[in-house]
Amino acid sequence: MSRKSKGTNAERELIHLFWKTGRFAAVRVAGSGSIKYPVPDVYAASATKKLAIECKSLKGDAQYIKKSAVEELKIFAQLVGAQPVIAVRFDHTGWYFLPPEGLRDAGKNYVIHKEEVEFRAQTFEELSDTKTI
Repeated sequence: MSRKSKGTNAERELIHLFWKTGRFAAVRVAGSGSIKYPVPDVYAASATKKLAIECKSLKGDAQYIKKSAVEELKIFAQLVGAQPVIAVRFDHTGWYFLPPEGLRDAGKNYVIHKEEVEFRAQTFEELSDTKTI
């Protein structure tokens, strides 16, 4: 499976999780990462919470995210009054959610390590319970 296919499938999986709560609507944003406008991978909203989400899915223990992608996520979120969220799914462990401020600076990128995320991030259940990050 190509990296793009894996990412697309992960985004779709996350959308289904939001819809299954019965409280959130969610959509994939066409063109995310490939157009000049700052758009998230997924936009999810309930009656009380709006989320602009950058998704990452990986099989290893670390993920690098371009600083520019995080800045664009924050711009979009600010424009629509949403919370910017980084969603990370490690194979066989489920989804974790971090605010951009929870990312570790690694020079030109941010880095997310599995062992850190498991202790500092929210699970899907915590995020979808309308608590704030």
